[in-house]
Amino acid sequence: MHLTYLLRRQAWARVALTLASFLAAGFAAPSSFAQESYPSRPVTLVVGFSAGGQSDILARKLAARLGPMLGGSIVVVNKEGAASTMGARFVAEAKPDGYTLLLGGCSGIVMAPLVMKVTYDPLKDFRSIAMLTRQSQAIAVHPSVPANNLKELIALIKANPGKYSYATGGVGGSDHLTAELFAQIGGDLKMLHVPYKGGAPAMSAVIGGQVPIVITALSGIYPNWKAGQIRLLAVTSSKRASMAPEIPTAEEAGLPMVAEACNFLTAPAKTPTAVVDTLKSAMTRLMADPGFAAEIVAMGSEPVPESTPESTDAYIRNEIEKWRKVVVKANITAN
Repeated sequence: MHLTYLLRRQAWARVALTLASFLAAGFAAPSSFAQESYPSRPVTLVVGFSAGGQSDILARKLAARLGPMLGGSIVVVNKEGAASTMGARFVAEAKPDGYTLLLGGCSGIVMAPLVMKVTYDPLKDFRSIAMLTRQSQAIAVHPSVPANNLKELIALIKANPGKYSYATGGVGGSDHLTAELFAQIGGDLKMLHVPYKGGAPAMSAVIGGQVPIVITALSGIYPNWKAGQIRLLAVTSSKRASMAPEIPTAEEAGLPMVAEACNFLTAPAKTPTAVVDTLKSAMTRLMADPGFAAEIVAMGSEPVPESTPESTDAYIRNEIEKWRKVVVKANITAN
């Protein structure tokens, strides 16, 4: 009798254990099913500039290559306005799930927040993934200006304080701040700033002879320089640009200044680490692709092949501090 009782208890215990395992598996299935792979739907890549511009073209090249590497698709959306801060704000306020990214740049993340009120913190509201490019600014003059190099231009401006003006693509942008840095390091040069609504009209004004000096991205100057419409004096990168290797850097010309535009991939601040790691891994492979690097060089930029979230963050912090000093000294504000 006692043996029979024990056997029955063991049988029921086996049944209970089997039932518990079955129920556990049943409840676990929906949970594991919910952990979908990233990306499981199209990713939106926001650009803070209008379609057809340098940043937009880069974004579309990036989307075309990065999407397939992730096993999904990336859709480029233009949110232009206010020196690209409209696009930055949109991403800062987006759901941090990895499905809204920003092709950021020095304009919207570094410079504009220093000269205008924005609703986001460039250091706290974003999570860097990788830097894509650096692009040199350039200093050029109309052919009628009697200066064949940077030293001659500085001497000319010093000899004629207030006489010479320079054109840029707007107040508070990378062109303007580069010009202010040039003026400060050159010895408090006295020049008149003539801002235009974009780099193209600024170039037109210099080509037409209305303004003698232009400071803007090398890629914007390059076609007009090759056509002989302007005289390119120096680039402001740390080394000579691949697009124009015969042109000296400002440092080589005796002016210790470095001013570069940049582009990087970033996400809302609370984006999960797993998503950031997935994007970082794909970006590392993409930036090591010689074909993609060649496309970047053809656009007038330099690829940054070994970028990390940490190095990108450090670059942004250093740039903010560098340009903050320029803005404060020049008392620059955007209306």
